[in-house]
Amino acid sequence: MANLKEVRNRIASVQSTQQITKAMKMVSAAKLKRATNAIIQLRPYATKLKEILGNLSASLEGSTSPFTEERVPNKVLIVTVSSNRGLAGAFNMNVIKATNNLIAEKYSGQLKKGNVSIVAIGKKTQDFYEKRGYNVIGNNNDVYQALTFENVTKITEAIMAGFEKGEFDKVELVYNQFKNAAVQIITTEQLLPLPKTEAAVEVKTANVDYILEPSQEEIVSQLIPKSIKIQLYKAVLDSHASEHGARMTSMDKATENAGDLLKALKLSYNQARQAAITTELTEIVSGAAALNG
Repeated sequence: MANLKEVRNRIASVQSTQQITKAMKMVSAAKLKRATNAIIQLRPYATKLKEILGNLSASLEGSTSPFTEERVPNKVLIVTVSSNRGLAGAFNMNVIKATNNLIAEKYSGQLKKGNVSIVAIGKKTQDFYEKRGYNVIGNNNDVYQALTFENVTKITEAIMAGFEKGEFDKVELVYNQFKNAAVQIITTEQLLPLPKTEAAVEVKTANVDYILEPSQEEIVSQLIPKSIKIQLYKAVLDSHASEHGARMTSMDKATENAGDLLKALKLSYNQARQAAITTELTEIVSGAAALNG
């Protein structure tokens, strides 16, 4: 039977852990509300921008934008979006697994030649790939301290400049897409060159009622960089909301598990206490019987 002092110490330890997990759940729930509002407000704008760009570019014979240029993917850049902190279940590991699978399935040849680079947004993927000797470009972990379009745009502009100079032939994006607090969908998207949208394929001969000022070509050339920046910003917001949802769910489960463990420990404590009392009573009765004898 376990020592009473040891069981009491374990009960106190589990109660302290339960208080921490409960507090972390409440903090994540509050942050999740703000993060969810941000991504919900951005999605209609991003969708409409993509639709307009698809409609405009569909009627053009060809785009002169360097960001739509298809090349042989000899040099590949993968942008991974994770978090700076753990305690969020499989949130970060899912991004790492999806990135590793993407490299193994599509870019194993480029990896052997050392032509796969990583841009990590989040400390967890940054540390993972640096420790394994990958070419990790820059450090973007501070973006979560002030998650604004301007700060994310700095990362996007650096990626776009590298693509334009020919440092990368293709840029892929891996992140957790937010569905709800309990569900995050791991998503892989092509960031550069800008993929042709379904609208651009389907409405090639459609008549779209737009008044264009200035010229159609100039509008498209301005919308393409804007669309790329919005795409990455949306991915970071999606990941940010997913992080808090995953952490809230994880901490809720940890709190429940701590409660179950406390019940088992209290039962064990009561059993040990009863055994100790029974032993003491037996010793007293035995001693009294010996004196009477």
